[in-house]
Amino acid sequence: MENIFFGSWEGITRTFILTVLAYINIIIYLRISGKRTLTKMNAFDFIITVALGSSLATVALNKNVTLAEGSLVFFLFIFLQYFITWLSVRVKRVKKIITSQPTLLLYRGELLERVRKKERITIEELYFAAREKGIPDLKDIDAIILETTGDITVIPKLETITAETLEDVKKHDITP
Repeated sequence: MENIFFGSWEGITRTFILTVLAYINIIIYLRISGKRTLTKMNAFDFIITVALGSSLATVALNKNVTLAEGSLVFFLFIFLQYFITWLSVRVKRVKKIITSQPTLLLYRGELLERVRKKERITIEELYFAAREKGIPDLKDIDAIILETTGDITVIPKLETITAETLEDVKKHDITP
């Protein structure tokens, strides 16, 4: 039970210096990798974020991990995220593997109940999204879409289900 509250000033100093340097290191890598690394997250981006946070904690607290090793891990995670997203923009198959598809939850005022339940979206979340757009009734909405980031998009008026922005949306239970 010794060293529970305090080990040594050397340990405190090492943790302080490594944490600051590792944090600066991550910021530099994130700035170099571009805006895409910091955009709204899909599941793939979330995993990278958690991995970076875990790695930062390991570098800061584990005396067996050096700053150089931690820096390499940060670089590899950010490089892999950059490379995979670069590929996903160019290779449709890669995009399908790493990102989900937006899903239509409501069409022409009719709730797609089976889809809503499958996606685990509560009716209250749809009401909230409608209220944010100033729409008092779901019947007055032409489309509600669950985006790949988990956001809910409300489209009050829609000319056709074949609209360009709906090309990649899963359209269960409706026929165009």
